[in-house]
Amino acid sequence: MTPNPILKVLSTLGLHRVRYLLMGGQACVLYGAAEFSRDTDIAIAADPENLGRLSRALAALQADCIAVPPFEADYLARGHAVHFRCRHPEAHRIRIDVMSVMRGVAPFEELWQRRTTLEDPFGTRIEMMALPDLVHAKKTQRDKDWPMIRRLIEANFVEHSTNPTPEQIDFWLRESRTPAILLGLAERYPDRLAVVAEDRPLLRLAVIGDEPALTHGLESEEKQQRDGDRDYWVPLRAELEKLRREKREIGEQDA
Repeated sequence: MTPNPILKVLSTLGLHRVRYLLMGGQACVLYGAAEFSRDTDIAIAADPENLGRLSRALAALQADCIAVPPFEADYLARGHAVHFRCRHPEAHRIRIDVMSVMRGVAPFEELWQRRTTLEDPFGTRIEMMALPDLVHAKKTQRDKDWPMIRRLIEANFVEHSTNPTPEQIDFWLRESRTPAILLGLAERYPDRLAVVAEDRPLLRLAVIGDEPALTHGLESEEKQQRDGDRDYWVPLRAELEKLRREKREIGEQDA
């Protein structure tokens, strides 16, 4: 028997050869930045063949669509999430949220090429969104996502700071939300910082050691991303509300 319900979901996706990437809380757990999450958030390739595979996996999990929008490719292509709840005894009540397009995140084929693949002790192969892509996916308006971004990068920094690759150094410079880390990187890698600062000007505050101004710059950066996410979701939320209203009206007519 599968030892926990999340692995039941992931092993079923693998069994049906679904091209998916784990993201959200479960990916954060595996990257060492969270303690628990019961939801399973996945990005998928939304081509007809893969959607067919996903449909069969969801049927095996006895997963029902629990909200609007319905499970249709057009809604996924416009950036909506489709939500399911499992009824299978080995994955009972596990929620699966499916997306294909996300604000500020590369197309799925690019994500797939740089994915992280893990295998758990029970032999379940887990395809995960690469850490830099997961960080981009987490740049939302939700309060809980920004502390998680910080923890994700801090965990990666602690694990690799002794002997980092150039790619890891650039990742920390581009994405770290911890002033102390940025100040340390500015001292250790001034040449790389000068390059990355062309795209992230607040790094110049780390060069001069102005921690209060750096902290303020990080707060402003976060606010800009939150505002951008709110603007992105305005038409999508309007469409969801229209779908909910239509669903209620149909229910009233059937009553």
